[in-house]
Formats: sequence, C-alpha cells, structure tokens
Amino acid sequence: MGRRVGLEVSLACAEAVKLCNADVIAAYPITPQTHIVEHLAELVAEGHLDAEFVPVESEHSAMSACVGSAAAGARTFTSTSSQGLALMHEILFITSSLRLPIVMAVANRSLSAPISIWNDHSDIMAERDIGWVQTFAENGQEVLDLMIHAFKVGEDPRVNLPVAVNMDGFILTHVIEPMVMPDQAEVDAYLPPYKPSQWLNPAQPISLGMVGVPEVYTEAKKANLVALEDSYPAIVEHWEGFAKAFGRSYQPIESHRTDGADTLFVTMGSLGETCMSAVDQMREDGRSVGQVRIRLWRPFPVDDFLAAIKGAKNLIVLDRALCPGILAGPVATELRALLYAKGVRPFVANFVAGLGGRDVTRTDFVAMLDKAEQAAADGQEITCQMVGVKE
Repeated sequence: MGRRVGLEVSLACAEAVKLCNADVIAAYPITPQTHIVEHLAELVAEGHLDAEFVPVESEHSAMSACVGSAAAGARTFTSTSSQGLALMHEILFITSSLRLPIVMAVANRSLSAPISIWNDHSDIMAERDIGWVQTFAENGQEVLDLMIHAFKVGEDPRVNLPVAVNMDGFILTHVIEPMVMPDQAEVDAYLPPYKPSQWLNPAQPISLGMVGVPEVYTEAKKANLVALEDSYPAIVEHWEGFAKAFGRSYQPIESHRTDGADTLFVTMGSLGETCMSAVDQMREDGRSVGQVRIRLWRPFPVDDFLAAIKGAKNLIVLDRALCPGILAGPVATELRALLYAKGVRPFVANFVAGLGGRDVTRTDFVAMLDKAEQAAADGQEITCQMVGVKE
C-alpha cells in the first residue's frame, strides 16, 4: 500500500492536502509553516492540484477567505503558526460556530516576546477554546495521516467542524523523514468528494452568522459545545477506518509501557518519542515508569485518559507553554481539574520544558522522574517547574 519516500515533513503535509483534493487554499507565509503553503502553491501553479490558491495579506485575511470558501461549499485548507495563529483568533471562533469543516495545519511555535521562531505549544494553547477538533502529531508519518483524517472528520455530517492538526515547528516541519505516501486511489476510497451539509447557494438562499440576540446566543453556544463533544465517536470511527484502509492505527490516548508502572509521563507532540526512548532506558534500569500520550486534545477524551492512567500512583505532566498567573501549565491545569472532578487522585507533578525550542533530552526525563518521585515521597508539590531554566 502506498510507496516509501524520504520527504520533508512540511512537504508531506502539503502532499496530503493534494491527495485530499482540496478546492481552495488561502494562506499567508510565517515561519515555520511557510514550506507547506509554498509547496501547495507550486502544486497548483504546475497543474498537479486543481485548486484555487489565494495569497492574502495577513493570517486574519487567510482565515476570513477560508470561511467564505467553506461557506460556498469548497473543501478548504490553510496553515499557520505562532503570531499568525494569534492574528486569526477572532475568525477561529466564527469558523467553528458556523460549523465550517476547514482543515488547518498548525506548525507550533513560540509566541513573542522575546521574538522566537522556535517550537513550543504556546500558540495553540492560547487557542484551546476556539471550538475546533484538535490533534497532535509526533512524527512525519503522523502529520501526513492526521491531515487525511482531519478532512474525513471535519466533513462528516455528524461533525461539521473545523479541524487543526498540530505539528512541532522545525522539530517536525523541517526534518526529512522516511514515510509511506498513500496512493491517490487509496485516499479517494477513504475520503470521497466533499458534499457540504449547507452552503451559500443563490438557488436556495440561507443566512450564516446572523446576529445572536440574548434570547438565542446562549442556545447557539450550547449547540456549538455539544457538537464538539459529540464529534468524539466520529473521530474514533474514522481512525478505525483509517487503520483498515492504510494499516496504521491511532487512538485518542496512546500508551507506552504503562502496565504495572507506578509513575506515568503525560506528553503531547514530538517530545513523546524522546520520552518513549527515556522510558525504555529507565525500564531497563528497573524503574517503574511508563508513558501516556495525548493524541486528541479537543474534544478531550476523558474516559480514554482515565483508563490509561488507572492504577498509576504518580503522573508527570509535561507542558510546553505557560499559564501566567496560575502555578501550573495549561495541560496540567486541565488534567488536575479533571482528576479532581472524577475523584481520581494520583500525585501530579507538572514540569514545563522545551520553551522556545530548547532541547529536552532523555537525561531531562530521568531528572524529572527523580524529582517527582522524591516530591511524592516527601508530600511536596511540583507545579510549573521549569526544566533547564538558567537561574
């Protein structure tokens, strides 16, 4: 099935969009996502992709153009990063509330200041509440696969929501990796031509984005909330379908060597693979440790997560962003609230690592485990402790 290639991950992302036969791409360049839309522009210009490429004047305009495109019934894609995602902020909420299945690749990058073009998760964590389905990739193959899955999920009539696929900037986007590129026929069989549930059609006029007076606004937002929560079955179903079609499996929460482990690392994104390697090393050293990886960030898979951590005494939650004003990172804040609500009370140690692209090594994971286990034994809290910070 498919063919093995060695390809820069950004280009693989663009090739996935081509395989999905996107109709419209509207984008603005920003490092480190630029290679994605540059390659798509080349594919359109050279006639390899029959699509309209709209070079806009800003990321705000890019998402606005995507809203118009999707509302007109076109399969629509965009890509951005960091300050560009922040500039889209206003329109991101509109996109989900209008139930438009736009797909966006987010090359995760630090937010300024100071100016940093390197990777962390501060951009997407600032957009947690936009009402989009959100997934995280760990490597190039997953970027390619999750892009195809994103179109399938977003366009499902049971979902009709935008989908963001997160990939770590530079760590993934600019790295050449071996991967399996699906054939066009395989993708066509998995992802049929887009049939919008509603669109702006002069022959059958409808209105989108009307004023929400107080008598209807709350109900409209409730409907948006329920739609995102109810997208979970379709997301899982289409991962199961993907496994049958392409032979690669994905789950909302994925585990590594959790059986019998007292302490579990909780990771998202590309650092998950470094963590896996560190866990293997620590297991060989006789330490009771495993790992849980969050693949689906929104809607958060509560039951899957609770099942994955069942029996663990300690959790080490790795954040790659800060929540200024509260002593915890965004992932740890949410997980602690969830565990409290569910009456599940493992010791939770929260470390912030890899800000601004700083390396996180296997040695760092060993040090995190040492600190967490000591703190648990001493009954002391670890919250928002920054790894490798220079005092």
